Amino acid sequence: MRAVIVLPDGVGIRNFLLGPFLRLLQREASALVLHPIPDELLPLYSDGLDGQVTWRGLLPYREGSLSSFLRYAASYAHFHHFDTQGMRYVRSLSAAGGLRTRLGRRLARQLGKAMATPDGIAFLEKWRYRLGARALEVTRYRQIFLEMNPSVLFCSHQRPTEAVPTVLAARSLGIPTATFIFSWDNLSSKARIVAPYDHYLVWSSLMKREMDRYYPEVPQVRVHIVGTPQFDPYRDPALQLSREEFCRWAGADPNRPVICFSGSDLSTAPDDPAYVQIVMEEIRRGHIRHRPQIVLRPAPVDTGERFEPVRQRFPELLYKVPDWLRTRRDWKGAIPLPADLTALASLTYHCALNLNVSSTMTLDFALRDKPVVNIAFDVTQPPPFGVPLWEFHFRFEHYLPVVRLGAARFARDRAELVKHINAYLDDATLDREARRKFADLELDVPIGESSQQVIEALKRISR
Repeated sequence: MRAVIVLPDGVGIRNFLLGPFLRLLQREASALVLHPIPDELLPLYSDGLDGQVTWRGLLPYREGSLSSFLRYAASYAHFHHFDTQGMRYVRSLSAAGGLRTRLGRRLARQLGKAMATPDGIAFLEKWRYRLGARALEVTRYRQIFLEMNPSVLFCSHQRPTEAVPTVLAARSLGIPTATFIFSWDNLSSKARIVAPYDHYLVWSSLMKREMDRYYPEVPQVRVHIVGTPQFDPYRDPALQLSREEFCRWAGADPNRPVICFSGSDLSTAPDDPAYVQIVMEEIRRGHIRHRPQIVLRPAPVDTGERFEPVRQRFPELLYKVPDWLRTRRDWKGAIPLPADLTALASLTYHCALNLNVSSTMTLDFALRDKPVVNIAFDVTQPPPFGVPLWEFHFRFEHYLPVVRLGAARFARDRAELVKHINAYLDDATLDREARRKFADLELDVPIGESSQQVIEALKRISR
């Protein structure tokens, strides 16, 4: 097998470079890795790999204005046709950018609403792909692929536009293409898959059913259940610090429980600093028992500036920034460093419980059989999303299983937050069976085995 591996962003680097995937792949295939990693950092990811793996920076790609217009229109047609809670939220957002951009996106929204049928979506995407095939980058990737003669192209994330010319070039040469649905919320609340892939790799039977619901044009035989390499590091004992090492790294007392507060990005949880402050106040007042220590881990794309006031007021708050290189203030400009795998594996193992609004970290901690308290009350008026937090985040389709199974406890006010934290600190086995059911629902492949399952799927797809 000769594989092209397209890693358009940091989450793909985390899943497919920092874990075991590439080391396993090189035993069975040669691979060209197309990536956004700065030259000076590439040795951090390429050391230890043999000549079976070659590296090449992704070509700079700027989508044409008409292609961009059609992409937005197709996504809004998708949002109107399937009409989930997450899609309704995206539809409610104001168009950003300059006047010309805002006008274009408003027009794309109107067109999308008018074309909100399967045939309408297909029509918009057909013309977008025809336009995209004319891009210079497609021609250049065709030349690269003609020299290499790959048998399969795999992209680590279904949404970044940077992957579009690689897919169109591969398809023009008859090279099978596949992509990975990288997160549990992507099908029910995000924009349309950005390129016409032949095959789709998903986490579970649940996600495969979602593919059938939101992309009925994709034959189910082309949807492959592989789990996700995102959690494979949790099965690697080499990535886990001892209790003493962890507490030294975090600045914590090893004799007291540690609670991780997982921050979300600003658009998802704008009130995170207020929630951290509430927890710290309740600890100081002695309302939260066992004298726990809070480790605040902001989202990788969060600059952390918004937490400065609460950090100054509560110097005992432990603060650990994710080890990600930030070249921009969004996910496309965030690249994880190898040290972050150890940090996250150790946090999820050594912390007594996790606090977050409605983060994927709920699943991370459930996989470690660690309790989670979701904060589900508002501290600002009017609420940031126009409706109470409980009626917003916790009604998103991907999060409903957490609610229905009772895989986390939900704090609807300050008193409940204290109550739930105390209950879990007293007995970490509470809700254990619900956490197990939730983890089993989301992942059909045991953690630690997903990377090999991805490779097996690519071997089946390979021409």
